[in-house]
Amino acid sequence: MLVGPLLNPINTTMVSVALTPISRDLGIGSAQAIWLVAALYLASAIAQPTMGKLADRFGPKKVFLVGLVIVGVAGVVPEFLQGFGGAVFARVLIGIGTSSAYPAALTTLRQHSERIGKPTPPLVLGALSITSLVSAAAGPPLGGALIAAFGWHAIFLVNVPLAAFGLVVASMWLPSDRDRPVRDTEVPVLTALDPAGMLLMTGFVSALLVFLLDLSAGWWWLLGVAIVLLVALVLWELRAHAPFVDVRMLARNGALSRTYVRLFLIYLVAYTMTYGFSQWVQDVAGFSSDVAGYIQLPAAILAGVVSFVVARKTRVRGPLLIAAAVPIVGGLMLLLLHADAPVWLIALVPTMFGIPQGLASVSNQAALYSQVPSSYIGTAAGLSRTSVYIGAIAASSLIGGVFGERPTTPDLHVLGWVIVGVAIALTALTVGDRALRRGAVGAARG
Repeated sequence: MLVGPLLNPINTTMVSVALTPISRDLGIGSAQAIWLVAALYLASAIAQPTMGKLADRFGPKKVFLVGLVIVGVAGVVPEFLQGFGGAVFARVLIGIGTSSAYPAALTTLRQHSERIGKPTPPLVLGALSITSLVSAAAGPPLGGALIAAFGWHAIFLVNVPLAAFGLVVASMWLPSDRDRPVRDTEVPVLTALDPAGMLLMTGFVSALLVFLLDLSAGWWWLLGVAIVLLVALVLWELRAHAPFVDVRMLARNGALSRTYVRLFLIYLVAYTMTYGFSQWVQDVAGFSSDVAGYIQLPAAILAGVVSFVVARKTRVRGPLLIAAAVPIVGGLMLLLLHADAPVWLIALVPTMFGIPQGLASVSNQAALYSQVPSSYIGTAAGLSRTSVYIGAIAASSLIGGVFGERPTTPDLHVLGWVIVGVAIALTALTVGDRALRRGAVGAARG
């Protein structure tokens, strides 16, 4: 079950060190290359809750396996559709295929817990988050090593053996969908899936993310379209029998809504750092792709250690407070970087973001798992990833607008100030969230 969820985050961050070599090879600028990032985010932001809904309805194992097949196919697409278009198409397929794993895994855990009559152990639940986190943090060094050895096509091809391995072990050991609790069997499939809600959600997210991707283009009409579709989505879901996005529950469940906002803010910070820093290290500081990845390796190790320690605990408020505050220090440290900065300082800055990712990933997942009913866990898990990807696409938009065709050190410092501001807002939100007190979360979990 842990194999599938690592594919999305590792593909999310592995491309960060590939943007520069892809740009050079294909003769494109940084602003165009960022579409390789946005394509996966756009596909994932829409596909995650969709896959969660499908897992809730048809069973997590079926959805899990279909997603892995799509990932395997996507890995070879750039070999046949060469050029920038083929790479973007492959990233879209990877986004769709990898979106099945996380909501299917959480659904499997909750259903197994109900079947045996025991709560899910915190460390087992945390293992999902740890796997995703470590793979995300390991993406840049792995991507750098693959590019150095085989070229940038390798970051796509590596998905083929990973998906194949996932298919084998999932087929052998994931619980059969026949053993799951079946709900809403009397409800027609189309009613249960709420295709109108899916389409409205797809339109809203697509319009919003394309608008955010290139603010300099002045496509303000897309923002208007996004607002209209959001209003239409809310109105439709209020009267839907089985809403794709349970608006009423989100309104009642303020704790869950705030969890989504925290995820958006923390990953806006994380991906602004990951993509902005990786491009600056290569284009300004002059390091190669593989070295740029290795520089971020200590952050990956630290994130894994921190997440493992936190996963054994039941408290979430303390870790989330630390995760919100530490990026303030990291953003200020970015202001110290310049082209001739010592290597130890360049390597130290990413560690200030590895710690928050380790803390926030595990703790937010634990909070979400305790805040939603079993029948909605797949969709809720998918929506949590949508929050992450909206944060990531906002980071891509920010970087594209600040860096333009080529990053500079003053541009990096602008990103540092943005990170400081967002981290302060995140800290204020976390401090003021009463639902994060140990008693509230513990009671919901029990």
